[in-house]
Amino acid sequence: MTTYLLLSLAVLVPVAAISLVVLLRAGRSVLVPAIGSVVVLVVATAVFDSVIVGTGIVGYDATRILGLRIGVAPVEDFAYPVAAGLALPALWHLLGRRRSRP
Repeated sequence: MTTYLLLSLAVLVPVAAISLVVLLRAGRSVLVPAIGSVVVLVVATAVFDSVIVGTGIVGYDATRILGLRIGVAPVEDFAYPVAAGLALPALWHLLGRRRSRP
């Protein structure tokens, strides 16, 4: 059973769904930078997680991961940077819009 995958999807799916609704409604001026931040976070995660996993600082039970890897890091590691890269710009947009109202 792929426990890490299920845990990652339990976080990623609702966060991404809500965030994408907010970002799509916000328009290109918010959506494009959000997608850019996701790309940067995924690349950074690929580099740094590969180092962390490759050096043995962090290890994964091979029976609990899907088996697909980007570099040395399992794909499950990428759910959280994607969720953060979508959620933070969406929250920034929502909170900024509320604060600017008279």
